[in-house]
Order: sequence, then structure tokens, then C-alpha cells
Amino acid sequence: MEILSIIEFLAQKPLYYKEIDHERVQSAYRMLQPHISRPGTIHVVGTNGKGSTGRMIAHLAFFGADSRKQGTGTSVGHYTSPHILTFNERIWLNGEDASDEVLELAHQRLFAILGKKMSEALTYFEYTTLLAFVVFEKCDLMVLEAGLGGEFDATNVCDKELSVITPIGIDHQAFLGNSIEEIAATKIRSIQKSVLLAPQPYEEVVEVAERIVSEAGASLVLARSMDDIYPAEFGKNILKLKNIAKQKGWPKYLADNAVVAIQALDILQLPYNVDTLSSLELFGRFYPLAKNIRIDVGHNPLAAGVVAEAMEPDTVLVYNALDDKDYEKVLTILKPKVKRVEIIRIDSQRATTLENIEKALNRVDISYRHFEHTINQKEHYLVFGSFYTVEAFLKSYDDGE
Repeated sequence: MEILSIIEFLAQKPLYYKEIDHERVQSAYRMLQPHISRPGTIHVVGTNGKGSTGRMIAHLAFFGADSRKQGTGTSVGHYTSPHILTFNERIWLNGEDASDEVLELAHQRLFAILGKKMSEALTYFEYTTLLAFVVFEKCDLMVLEAGLGGEFDATNVCDKELSVITPIGIDHQAFLGNSIEEIAATKIRSIQKSVLLAPQPYEEVVEVAERIVSEAGASLVLARSMDDIYPAEFGKNILKLKNIAKQKGWPKYLADNAVVAIQALDILQLPYNVDTLSSLELFGRFYPLAKNIRIDVGHNPLAAGVVAEAMEPDTVLVYNALDDKDYEKVLTILKPKVKRVEIIRIDSQRATTLENIEKALNRVDISYRHFEHTINQKEHYLVFGSFYTVEAFLKSYDDGE
């Protein structure tokens, strides 16, 4: 039987599903499990900061204790989503995005193990999660970023040595619950034996975590932030981190994510050197695309709050949003730093209408116009709203329009 290439095969699967059969991926994993090895696993769950925290963990572990040479530490795979430009971005292996050849070989093997019926029944995210398991089976460490969920997420099918819970906020209510307590419980019930809880914007999340961890008989470590007072043994690393964050122009939330990443590696007793973060590029995370342009894939009020702290005054916001997002609240949070909004068209079946964005901007009282693919070098720009928004801007920017 001829098997479609990975790109052709995934192109047949929709990216968005209104309902998901949570038992299906469990069945598929049981079929796959006897054929692969599972590395030590860190599961990263939360609303914001999953991608950057996971990549920092993977980057630090891969370099190890020797800052002069990559690959002297741990063999690492990092599974993240969604991607901005190419699918390869989702599966990071030992310092770089997985090659087309590696992905294709893994796909052919996975499809053969699962068979046509199961492979085609799995959702896009379910299949690509299992694909990552195949790619990473020879690694020492696997860092898995959950999708929108936790307890029922496809990434939660395998055992893990550590669960890292990043900041949790209100998002994806249709799938996760309508209150912060419900959302936190859905995410945190994915834990097993060891949990690192990042600093949280809602005290209720800490209370939910303590209850669930106690019921599971697991251990809980409350991570510290950059602003906390650290004991003497952390002093040198924190000083290094502060210097790196300043050098790279990281906002506070990225510096805090780096602190969490370090504490995760400490829990698992994996060697690292903080200096290696100097070579880490977090594309799409308040990333300096040019001297006057930052791009950030954040899309919800929690992300808007931390980004607003780092924005320059009178920033031009290049913006659009998906229909299930609270874009009016996002715009309200960003308003004090925004000079005007330039609405960019995005290609997604989930995008809200331009009319809805315009109505929200009028209610919030922010001046706006439509993005005309031009950049004024005398103004500061932030591209924000979703992976789709950043993707649309980059395609325009790369074309030199």
C-alpha cells in the first residue's frame, strides 16, 4: 500500500475540531507503545508560556554544563504547537527543527504500525503527537507541550517524570470550563508524581493545584519568579539570567519562564549552564524582527497583560484575532500603550470578521486602519493576536511589501 507523504497526509486533516474523541488517541498509543522507547518526559501544561518554557528546558538540557559546545548534555526532543511557517517547527530535535527526511521516515513507520483506519481517524494534533514520539524515541529527554488542554490532551497519553504548569488564565472555555478553577483543574489533572507550578496570576490556581497534587499523592514545588529573593546557591544563576534577559531584550515574563526552566532541570538533576541561553532564539515570543518591530504569538488577555508591560509607548499594533478569543478585552489591556491599530487579514476558518474587530476597536476607542504592508521606520510596531497573525505579517514582510 502506498502511503501519502507526511505533508499530503496532514493536509487532509482539519486543524480545528469542535468535538474530540479522547479515547481514540489512547487506543492509538497502546498500539504504538510496544514498538518504541519512551525517553524521560517533561509535560508542559498551561495557558501561556508553554512554548518558551519548554524550549528553554530543551535548550539548556541539550547544551548541558559545557557552554562552549552544543550536544554535550542530553539528547532532547521538544514537541510544540502550533507552527508559524513550516510544520517542522513543531518537532525540535537536538538543537534544530526536525528535517523533512526525519519526519517522513517517522510518518511511514507510524502509519505502518497504526494502519490506515486508525491513522486516518486520528486528529491532526493526535497524529502529530504520536509522530513526535517516534522521532524522539532515541532521546534521553522528551519535552511535550500540551495543546489547549491537559487531562484529555493527546500529549497526556504517556507517563511523565515531571509536569510543569505554566501560568493559567481564561481561554478555550468551550473545551476547558467557564471559571479559572474549572480550567485549572482540567489542566492540572494531567499530573502524575512530580509537579512544578510556575508563578500564577490567579491564587485560585495554586489552591486547585495543591488539592489535586494532594489527592494524587504527588510532590509539588512552587516555582519562584525573577523578582523573588533567592537563596545563596541561586544567586549566580539569577545574576546571569538578568544579564542575558537584558542583553536579549526579554520582557519580564520570558525571564520568569527561564527561571522556571532552570528549576525544572534542578528537580530532575539534569546538568545545564545558564550562559547557553545567550544563544537561544525564541521566535514569535516578543521577538525583535527588526529594530522597530516585535512579533508575539500571544492571543489572550493573560498574554496581553504581560506583553503590555514590555511594549514601548505609542506602539502601532498590527492585529487580528480568532473568533473564540476575547479580543475586546485584549485591546482594552493593550490600549494604554497603543498609538493605533492596523488590522491585518489572516487565513483561518476560525478568524473573526473584520467588522467584529472594527466594532471592538470603536467600543474600546482606539483609532485604526487596515494594514497596507508598509512600515514606518520612525514608529514602533507590535504584531500580536495569534500564530496566524504573525504568519500573515511575516509573509508580507518577507515579500518586501
